[in-house]
Amino acid sequence: MRELKKWMGVPLALLVLVLAAGASSAAKLQQQLAEESMIEQVLKRGVLKVGFSTFVPWAMTDKSGQYIGFEIDVARRLAQDMGVKVEFVPTKWSGIIPALLTGKFDLIIGGMSIKTDRNLKVNFTDPYYHTGMSMVAHREVAKGFSRIEDFNKPEVVIAVRIGTTAVAAAKKHMPNAQLRQFDEESQAVQELLNGRAHAFVSEEPLPAFQAVKNPDRLFLPVKEAFDTSPIGLAVRKGDVDTLNFLNNWIRMIQEEGWIQERKRYWFETQDWESLT
Repeated sequence: MRELKKWMGVPLALLVLVLAAGASSAAKLQQQLAEESMIEQVLKRGVLKVGFSTFVPWAMTDKSGQYIGFEIDVARRLAQDMGVKVEFVPTKWSGIIPALLTGKFDLIIGGMSIKTDRNLKVNFTDPYYHTGMSMVAHREVAKGFSRIEDFNKPEVVIAVRIGTTAVAAAKKHMPNAQLRQFDEESQAVQELLNGRAHAFVSEEPLPAFQAVKNPDRLFLPVKEAFDTSPIGLAVRKGDVDTLNFLNNWIRMIQEEGWIQERKRYWFETQDWESLT
């Protein structure tokens, strides 16, 4: 009541000025935030900088040294729809979030699963597809293994790429096994091929591709994916305009069927293998 009486004693003109000043400050702040958004900065620069790490078939190099893959297609399509060029910034997976936070690139397009611990550091868009976790095993070292339970033993060695969701999936489903972590997936696969690991865990379809590529040494002990994750684009926190744009863009490419077609090409066929 006292507060009400206090304001009733203020001249109407002064009250209008106070309210107008507050509205003006809010409008200026809103305008400032819009101008500082990643989307606006990219449009002014004319270049979208994309952070990624090499994962077959998400992102890799072809015979001429050019980047190709599912996520490369996604990044190129996003830049095209924005009317800007794209610049790829290859980054080690273990340091990709810190690199984003320090501004080395604008966003991460790299098959990054939406996880709580990651979401504490970055903002994720809505998922643009889902991925499954799979496993490929060594025919001799893992002879007779046909279930996840067969690999959940202290003497079993599982090769994974450090910092990936494969690490969490292996710990969740095979907590008793030994995890051997590598900076690159090629190193983990080589460990398996050399017979120093029982299996290699990664997102689909890489394990299946390795089994097809090395049928004399490798096999798929479990045919179906044993863990699934939503995949999103990662951006720095505090940028509502960028999230709004990217979420609507994802809805658009999903509705037109483009993302599904690209996923089929890269994940369900090997038509692209001759390019590498």
